[in-house]
Amino acid sequence: MSSLDLAVIGNCMIAALVDRRAQIVWSCFPRFDADPVFSALLDCPEERTDAEQRGVFAIDQVGLQSCEQHYLENTAVLVSTMTDSYGNVVEITDFAPRFKNFDRTFRPPLLIRRVRPVKGRPRIRVRLRPHFEWGSQTPSKTRGSNHLRFVGPHRSLRLTTDAPISYVDEERPFVVDRPISFFFGEDEPLRSEADTTAREFLEKTVDFWRDWVRSLSIPFDWQEAVIRAAITLKLCNYEETGAIVAALTTSVPEAPHTKRNWDYRYCWLRDAYFVIQALNRLGTTKTMEEYLTYITNIVDDAEAKPELRDMPPLFSITRSPDLDEREAEALSGYRGMGPVRVGNAAYTQIQNDAYGSIVLASTHAFLDKRLIRTGNKALFDHLEKLGQRAIEVFDQPDAGPWELRTKAAVHTFPSVMCWAACDRLAKIAHAMEREDRAAFWREHANRMHAIIDARAYNPEKGTFVSSFDGSDLDATLLLLAELNFVKPNDPRFIATVDAIGETLRRGDLLLRYDVEDDFGLMHTAFMICGFWYVDALNVTGRRKEACELFERILALRNSFGLFSEDADFTTGELWGNFPQTYSMVGLINSAVRLSRSWEEAF
Repeated sequence: MSSLDLAVIGNCMIAALVDRRAQIVWSCFPRFDADPVFSALLDCPEERTDAEQRGVFAIDQVGLQSCEQHYLENTAVLVSTMTDSYGNVVEITDFAPRFKNFDRTFRPPLLIRRVRPVKGRPRIRVRLRPHFEWGSQTPSKTRGSNHLRFVGPHRSLRLTTDAPISYVDEERPFVVDRPISFFFGEDEPLRSEADTTAREFLEKTVDFWRDWVRSLSIPFDWQEAVIRAAITLKLCNYEETGAIVAALTTSVPEAPHTKRNWDYRYCWLRDAYFVIQALNRLGTTKTMEEYLTYITNIVDDAEAKPELRDMPPLFSITRSPDLDEREAEALSGYRGMGPVRVGNAAYTQIQNDAYGSIVLASTHAFLDKRLIRTGNKALFDHLEKLGQRAIEVFDQPDAGPWELRTKAAVHTFPSVMCWAACDRLAKIAHAMEREDRAAFWREHANRMHAIIDARAYNPEKGTFVSSFDGSDLDATLLLLAELNFVKPNDPRFIATVDAIGETLRRGDLLLRYDVEDDFGLMHTAFMICGFWYVDALNVTGRRKEACELFERILALRNSFGLFSEDADFTTGELWGNFPQTYSMVGLINSAVRLSRSWEEAF
């Protein structure tokens, strides 16, 4: 049965998910949001046998008894050690090459699998079964002396190997008595010796990741968890444009047999603030700066299209806002739980927190003196126009932070984010010594704050609520202190945190909200809400409780230290798209806040 006990490898151009049998079960080519040529993760009904499996790159050991897996320390390189019933051992090293070459970053859309005999005479069978057009097209296959070409309607891919090509082509078992390598990617010949090239690329890729990790600013406590989360966050960064996707998959349902089933291979503006926070705390200024460039390009796009009054809440990794949603009918879905969706109709929604998300993220461009590409008057002028729109819509209905498809209300979180846009514009203007603009934005921020403060607080309940003049709670209220809308010691905020703990907490995890929406009630917890709750406990003086809860949530990570979007609050089983950037960002931010300082530790 498919599960989310998966490892991720990649190079910031492509990524792949590897399961507990060392099978590549998900990978899109030639970029994160493209056609998944390996899609067994979403095409695996329980009754399907290995012989019937599609969309997979498997290196099966004959007579497999066990498979132990780990990442090489501080890298995105995965090692799988497989043992058969006779004690024969074979090792598979999986990675996507990434290193400096000719003063440029070499990160081709290429997967490399290096197989090495460790003990005895292990036998393997290679099942390489890519497909095209979301599982609807089986490629034609041609072969050469050392390669196989998989030809589809719009592209061709190539496997180059020093393994016996006939055995690979026929999926026939053979003995591994020497190291062999597999290169899978674009239809381009490998113009060097396979094993030497694989070893060289591996060594350089390991060096890259270890140098990258060495440059991180990490907390003293939970170092391994933070490093793995940081590497995973980087793997979700499409470096060519700077975009960071919400997840690498589509259509892994949020709970068994639910219709909450979406494509997350895109960049949400809402995530920008939290991602930038995490990158800043880790000191990954180059990735942060590239992401800011992606965000500020969106600002320029908006300036060029004044007729588009509302900012779309999400974009493709190349900033296209057109993400029409359709179903890939040839794929059965995760554990047979379809449909499999391509695109995301949420791009058509009105989500008013987008303005605050952009301004909060862009604030770093003006205030962070480490950055090379800093904010300037032109960018500030563009941001002011977004701020003006925030003034217009802060008290207007929208789909809210949870992207409700058939309901609208004046949601508190978007309203607060609109206020935050004006508040931060005032701070940017002050830093630029534009005191007239600072006064303008401070006046509007104060007026908006007073209105939100009055209408988003329910005096009968004694708490803030999820919508104006409402009575329900949602987890985004835990962010009011973090966004500086209220002080952490505000009795109303403390009461809100307590009430959320009583109503939304399920075991160690939290629901987003506990009322029926378009699809009924929630049946799983949203991972990042647990980290928001941890942060709220900490900031309201309940540090010991926050640390203990944080440790228990960390225990829900999969075997490779990764989180998906959701988890069953009874069993802890992971659900939802994977790996979820939001969840890994929540882990990083909470760990940094809760950790002892290095001075305290020593």
